[in-house]
This record gives sequence, structure tokens and C-alpha cells, in this order.
Amino acid sequence: MTTADRYAVAGNPVEHSRSPLIHAQFAQQTGQSVDYGRLLCPLDAFKPHIRAFAEQGAKGCNVTVPFKFEAFELATHRTPRAELAQAANTLRFDAEGWLADNTDGVGLVRDITVNAGVPLAGQRVLLLGAGGASAGVLGPLIEACPAEIVVANRTVAKAAELVQRHADWAAQHGVTLLARGLDLPGTAFDVFINGTAASLSGCGIPVGAEVLKPGCLALDMMYGPAAQAFLDWARAHGAIGRDGLGMLVEQAAESFALWRGVRPDTAPVLAHMRALVDGSQPH
Repeated sequence: MTTADRYAVAGNPVEHSRSPLIHAQFAQQTGQSVDYGRLLCPLDAFKPHIRAFAEQGAKGCNVTVPFKFEAFELATHRTPRAELAQAANTLRFDAEGWLADNTDGVGLVRDITVNAGVPLAGQRVLLLGAGGASAGVLGPLIEACPAEIVVANRTVAKAAELVQRHADWAAQHGVTLLARGLDLPGTAFDVFINGTAASLSGCGIPVGAEVLKPGCLALDMMYGPAAQAFLDWARAHGAIGRDGLGMLVEQAAESFALWRGVRPDTAPVLAHMRALVDGSQPH
């Protein structure tokens, strides 16, 4: 009997993660032998914890908050999108050296353009936050060729650093890329993406509703109860609210393809997860 290949989502906290259920559905759909669990890592000992997991025969892991920058540092080889982000959410434990990737951005872009049916090309986009979440998605957002992306952050210098790292990439794609503070981020954006932990901490939306163009897409990278206040706020101000569940499923599919060499169909998995999160099916 063949032993299933081990993977996990590593983070702190991690007990809430839906990734094991998502990857179990991918494995069943594609006929892959995968054992995917959760790996709670001490805040001060992420790297040795991951090394120990790999030494036990695991094949790879996803990485969530707050370890994406440390995960990038662990790898011998990095994909171009991980290099651009300087952060990784996916590790593959190759014998010749670990590979780091960042699938967050491609997952976000696919969810917006395919699942939500909202074009990004030629649009004005506001990306809130300049931490690991925003770093992971900015490159693929630029690749989708919006007219303008504003990165707004409480500390403008941090937003400016992120923008500077992506300046050449933006120029190659004809995208205007700007860094601004939360006090004057701009107005009437076509797409507003919340990449901060504001929803998770319950501290409210750190910008005013003037950032929303009527009928625009307002997406929070969180999902479930953590995103509800954001969704309520967006809808109350005439925007189309969307949480990060689709992004979660799409980035997971990209990681699965990197590990297993086969891409799962995300549509049925997203429908199933949406039903679970919305409470219409038992867990």
C-alpha cells in the first residue's frame, strides 16, 4: 500500500485554516495520494520547525501569516514571482534544494477576473497595505495591466519601498504605480483590495468610502466572519463586496499544481467551500 505524500499549511494561528479540506478535494478529484494537515509553528522558531517537518519525509508546505518572509529565506531556489514579492506562501522540499513560490497573486487575479468576472486591464486599483499579503499579490496585479495601482499604507515609506521594488515590472507593463498614505489614498477606484489585517483584528476600515467608485469591486483577502464587517461596509457604500475565499482556493490550486504536476478544477471546490463558509452545509 502506497504511503500518501505529506504536506501541510504552516502558520500561527493555523487551526482555523480551510486549506486541508481544499487540498483533500483536489487530491480526490485528481487521483493524487496526498496527506495534507496543519502545522502550528512557534512564532520564534518557524525555520527549525519547517526543517523538522521536511526531515520527517514531507514533500512541501503552504505558509500563512506571519511567516511568508521567513519562508522565502529558507529556499535555495525561488520563482520569479517569489523573488519579486520577497515572500513565499509555498515551499517544495526538493532534494537538490528547496523551491519557494508565491501563488497568492495569481490566485487573487484569477478570482477577480474569472470567478468574479471583473476585468483588471485598464482599471484603477487601490491596494491597501504593504505587508506580506500585498507584497505577494502586487506583481501579478501589475501583470494584469491595470492603468494604475495605488499602494496605500499607514507608513508611506513601507509602501514606497514595495512600489520601488516593482517599478521596473510596472514600467514593462505600462502600469502607473504609486505609494500613498491612508489619509489621501485617492478616490473612485474601480477595484479596491484590502491586504491589511484590519478585518482580522476587527479595527475597522482604515480609509473612507470615497475610495469606492459606485459599483466597484471591493475585495477583502480575509474570508468568513473576519471579512463580514468589510463586506457590509462595501455594500453599504454601493460597492460589490467579495471576500478572499476564491483567492484561497485559486492560490491553493496553483500550489497543488507546483507540487503534483496536475491542475485541479477549482470551480466545484470553490462552490463547496462557499457553501461551508456561508453555513448552508455541515462541516
